[in-house]
Amino acid sequence: MNRFFIALALVFSLCACNAVSTLKDGFAQSEAVASDMEKAVGSKPFVGFNWNNGALNSVNINFQGIPKERTVAEIAEIARASVKNQFKQEPQQIVVAFSIKPQ
Repeated sequence: MNRFFIALALVFSLCACNAVSTLKDGFAQSEAVASDMEKAVGSKPFVGFNWNNGALNSVNINFQGIPKERTVAEIAEIARASVKNQFKQEPQQIVVAFSIKPQ
């Protein structure tokens, strides 16, 4: 019985290492995308991501306000290129959002 619990703990620890590594890499990649976007657009966004079974499902890029230096189409193209470059795979979707304050 003790061997079972030891084996179970070992399996969980090995699985957790991969999950922690994936999460750590994801945060580094999302920070790199935010940095790329800030350089290209002039405003640093919040970048979130969603992984499922090792596949990148979505990347969310949220700006505070609407950047004035680029058009929405240019921002979308910059986001697509940065996500593909930094995450090393294409997600199923990229969401670019702008939050604005009500007047």
